[in-house]
Amino acid sequence: HRFSEFSKWLSIVKTKTTLINSYDQIIWNLDKHYLQELSNKGINIPSSYFIKKNSSESILKMMTKNNWEKVVLKPTISGAARHTFKIDSSNVAEYEQQFAELIKHEDFMLQEFQENVLTKGEISFMVFGGKFTHAIQKKAKEGDFRVQDDFGGSVHSYSANEKEISFCEKVVAALDPKPIYARVDVIWDNNNNLAVSELELIEPELWFRYQPDAADKMAQLIFNQLKELKNI
Repeated sequence: HRFSEFSKWLSIVKTKTTLINSYDQIIWNLDKHYLQELSNKGINIPSSYFIKKNSSESILKMMTKNNWEKVVLKPTISGAARHTFKIDSSNVAEYEQQFAELIKHEDFMLQEFQENVLTKGEISFMVFGGKFTHAIQKKAKEGDFRVQDDFGGSVHSYSANEKEISFCEKVVAALDPKPIYARVDVIWDNNNNLAVSELELIEPELWFRYQPDAADKMAQLIFNQLKELKNI
């Protein structure tokens, strides 16, 4: 977890080169509080509760307040499932002390566990210039809920339907400015509705090996951006 180092590096880089997605948008995308902003714009997200650094609330109290039986706890600035835990009433006591220490250092978020992740996994939709190009499906290994390959998750080709394409393009359309590239990670929530689990605008795996010509589309968008900036 090297957020401060990355932020410092990024502030230097922006003065020396052109970032494909804007500096302000990258900074915004680093913190998962952006999910709340998307929700405020009418984009469906999993039921979430954001917890400020140094909060004294217990996990059990937050679960009870929101009437959640199973939850996932994770930092708002994180990647690769760092400090990410699946918790329910049978094991919540085991995590209270650890959480009490972790919350001293950073903000966290608590989300109701979405059961469909276990069977349907998570779909990553690649959206370039506001238009969908391709998608892949990530599934957790048996007995786990984390879809990342770091934890044994698997990746599969995926054919998106019109409803899914419309949803992921709507997510990107809610952003201002519109990013050159975005990966919209989507799950089916406990009401079987599409929901944004994460929006990746910084350095996501874009799975070009599943759709090689999508790389040409992204390259053309970058060229067009540079042409406008440099008037070449």
